Amino acid sequence: MKLALKFTLIPFFIISSVLSSFSIAYSQSNADRIVAIVNDRIILKSDVDDEIRTFMRQAEVEGSEIPFSEDLWYSALQSMVDNYVLLEKARIDSIVVGDDLVDRQMDLRINQLVRQAGSERALEDAFGQSIIQIRAEFRDQFREQMIVQEVQNSKLRTVTITRPEVEEFFNSIPEDRIPIIPEQVGVSQIVIIPPPLEEAKQQAYERARALRDSVVTYERDFEVMARLYSEDGTAQRGGLIPMLPMSELVANYSAAASALQPGGISEVVETQFGFHVIRLNRRVADNIETNHILIRVPEDAIDEQAAIDKLNALRDSVLVHGERFSDLARRHSEDEETRGFGGRLYDERTGSRLMPINQLEPALYRIVLLLDDEGQISEPRSYNPRNPTVNRAFRIVRLDRHIPEHRANLKDDYDRLRDLALQQKQAIKMAKWIDDIRSEVYVEFKIPMPENIEGIMPIEEPVSL
Repeated sequence: MKLALKFTLIPFFIISSVLSSFSIAYSQSNADRIVAIVNDRIILKSDVDDEIRTFMRQAEVEGSEIPFSEDLWYSALQSMVDNYVLLEKARIDSIVVGDDLVDRQMDLRINQLVRQAGSERALEDAFGQSIIQIRAEFRDQFREQMIVQEVQNSKLRTVTITRPEVEEFFNSIPEDRIPIIPEQVGVSQIVIIPPPLEEAKQQAYERARALRDSVVTYERDFEVMARLYSEDGTAQRGGLIPMLPMSELVANYSAAASALQPGGISEVVETQFGFHVIRLNRRVADNIETNHILIRVPEDAIDEQAAIDKLNALRDSVLVHGERFSDLARRHSEDEETRGFGGRLYDERTGSRLMPINQLEPALYRIVLLLDDEGQISEPRSYNPRNPTVNRAFRIVRLDRHIPEHRANLKDDYDRLRDLALQQKQAIKMAKWIDDIRSEVYVEFKIPMPENIEGIMPIEEPVSL
């Protein structure tokens, strides 16, 4: 059950698989063929192979090595069938996911991919596409995965658990298998992004303006200039961004492009990516096709001292003047993910406020190791933020809570045990529910399926804490 679940936790599997450099050994010599049908949807053998590649890649990134097996392949197929069954259930029940939510979740997933690739430019180079195009190409598939999750959540919201059930769950764990809870910390941060050095920013602007003059005044070919000088993934295609809804483009870009007549060329336009020169090719309703030349401000041309000085002032406000760290974080932090929570960091995998210290990202780990007492605040330190448009930022970190390593028990770890017991109960309920709704959907396997192959589940069956 634990293995099969993983396939539902990789909603952007096609993007992730591009970053994978290895292949699987299962029937690569066989011709592609249909292996299953769910209503009017078909699943190809190659679709399952892609899913396996991504699963194995994610396991590798997480520090595990999952060997390929036929059971793994069939589990992936069953999981994909179950995903489509839930999509059909969503269609029957008219469950939809709004554009705003899709956009926010896509931003988070793309940020994760940027971190895996090393930088936004590395990800664009891997695809030969800009971030804008990646978002557009995979948006519909991402929406479908979010709908599946919403269908699951609509069922799971009704599942609750009592304290006696949690105690029964804990007591069912053999004594010699009660795990050791690793050392954990709760931390908060205030982040400041160094502003660009004005001289470097002006130089980038002047370069973009000179390129515009080459096209407008001296009639140089726009595509040629983009190939030679543009600094994003579209350069090799002459800066072409295919027909997209204007809502998919950053606001300044879409506003400048939509104000042009076909064939018109914009003034220099600033966005968070840099300075653009835009040519509108054509417009159909609220969709536009454009070419652009992008000049970025050099990533290292930033005023680091300005960020350090501001953080030192904020640190003194807490330590000397008694202001609340969380209030300052809400007012001044430039990290969108933590600012609204008063700077508090959460475990991405579990949503827990407490995080195992040995699983912190390296830069944060090095800071926390130097904090001895709860309430202590670090000096300003640089790090690479989640925001793909920011190469470097500075932060101060406060140690809010520290819990030493210990053996799990109901007194100290009740919340964690409750969550795991609830997950186990939800898994059982979801398995039965999926079996029930299969009667509403046409499912046909085009290949023989082994017995006892698990499909998708909403959460992992807990085998450890």
